[in-house]
Amino acid sequence: MKMFKLKFYKILLLSILTFTACDKGFEELNKNPYFPTRVDFGPLFNTIIESLQLTWDEQFYLHNDTYYEITQQAALTSRFTSINTNGTESIWGNYYSALAHVRELEQRFDAFEGNQEILNNVRAQLKIIAAYKTFRITDQFGDIPFFDAGKGFQDLQYLRPKFDSQEDIYKFLLEDLEWAVDHIDLNLTTPSGEEYISYGNFDTFLDGDLRWWKKFANSLRLRHALRMADKDIAFAGPILKDIIENDLEVIEDGETVGMYPRKLSWAKQSTHWSFREHKGLRLGSNIWNHLSEHDSIDGSGIFDPRAYFFFETNNLDEWVPYPQLSDSNTPPSGGIPYQGHRDNNYTIKGADNIYSPFNYYLIRDEKDIPELIMTPAEVQFIKAEAYIRGLGVEMDIPAAEAAYTNGVVASISTWQDIVFSTEIWENAPAELTINEIFQVVSHPRIDIFSNNNKLELIYTQRWIDAFRQPWEAYALWRRTDTTPREGPPPEHYRLAYPPSEVENNPDNWAAQVAKMGGDTPKTKVWWQN
Repeated sequence: MKMFKLKFYKILLLSILTFTACDKGFEELNKNPYFPTRVDFGPLFNTIIESLQLTWDEQFYLHNDTYYEITQQAALTSRFTSINTNGTESIWGNYYSALAHVRELEQRFDAFEGNQEILNNVRAQLKIIAAYKTFRITDQFGDIPFFDAGKGFQDLQYLRPKFDSQEDIYKFLLEDLEWAVDHIDLNLTTPSGEEYISYGNFDTFLDGDLRWWKKFANSLRLRHALRMADKDIAFAGPILKDIIENDLEVIEDGETVGMYPRKLSWAKQSTHWSFREHKGLRLGSNIWNHLSEHDSIDGSGIFDPRAYFFFETNNLDEWVPYPQLSDSNTPPSGGIPYQGHRDNNYTIKGADNIYSPFNYYLIRDEKDIPELIMTPAEVQFIKAEAYIRGLGVEMDIPAAEAAYTNGVVASISTWQDIVFSTEIWENAPAELTINEIFQVVSHPRIDIFSNNNKLELIYTQRWIDAFRQPWEAYALWRRTDTTPREGPPPEHYRLAYPPSEVENNPDNWAAQVAKMGGDTPKTKVWWQN
């Protein structure tokens, strides 16, 4: 099937006529968009799941050329471009294409002739997916069109939707997630004995496991309640309290949420492409100092096994980080560590590859390395912060220490599981037992029990765990201003709206820019102080 990209408003206009919308790497599955039959729910829901895949340009222009430098999870040795509009267009178009599908499913549910109760589970799953995608886009841009967006196929008046405040969007989505948690029923039938409608095999995301969906929803509630807590604790606090004190189910070890290519029958070629074509990312001195005790090139200072999962040695088999604060005296980075020739000539990284690159297998794999969405470790770090700061719950240092420790163990275990289940990965370090992982966590650089800067440790470990989620590390840094850093922080707090929005929605864009005082990265999003 021919693949193509469409701008948001063109998507909506075309939706009125044919309702076909594809994005790079996605296959069109939905059919017969106008009649609310049960058969049509699953394929349309599956197209929304497919939209969770990271886009090629997002990874290249935003992750590799922007976020890794800002978060200092890696070192950007050379910038591809000072313009990242290819990346912003990519994620903007992906989101609004998917939102149009969300609105269509909502409309089909509303038009369903029968007992609406039997739709509770599929409605809940849709709300959860829509919340995740919307949180992700508003966290990067701030205010966005939402409440009237994605409805162009319903009424032409919605082709140019107004912008909505991030605060209103956040609170609406958190309430939607609460509804989803309350209405997911693990039974097959309603209390009145009718069978619930399900997406069946079309739920390729969480395999139709409603308990897992519920856990994911609660985990998202934790993530975003904490993110807005410093702005409106009166709203966020009860959510944190409800989930933590009532011990509501959240994702646990072995339940990492992500897009798994093999399970989805999808060749994840985009990541290798983004590194191969970009070429500029290397191990940076900042994260190196949190994975190794000293700078010995033989790697003898490495105490955290994640160093081996994230990075590898240079062409001379040496561990050499690129200085985060480079200057004119810094030898330039080079080499070919990400090129496909390494499939057959693994050790050849180029004579001028003098700095440690990302691990080749991490970015080369097409089948087994997931695109992470949420890890069990992140949930534990959220709980640890809530306890140590007394957000929604009573301050409880021992509980914070326990959650933090569980988080580090979960992070190492998760990354180790990913590596050792990867078909192509070779030269991996020996697999650690759970006791050996706990020994890592007792290292003085990580051990929270002997460290007075407990909150800083929590942020540092959450930052490390989000190594392949640089957009999440970007959000963590903007909220806390406490993630590891060398040098002064940049004034970069959001993405500028893409040119297509300026072109296609000029009046509402202009009103939004006037409200913000400029469409600039220096403008903070709502939940920032």
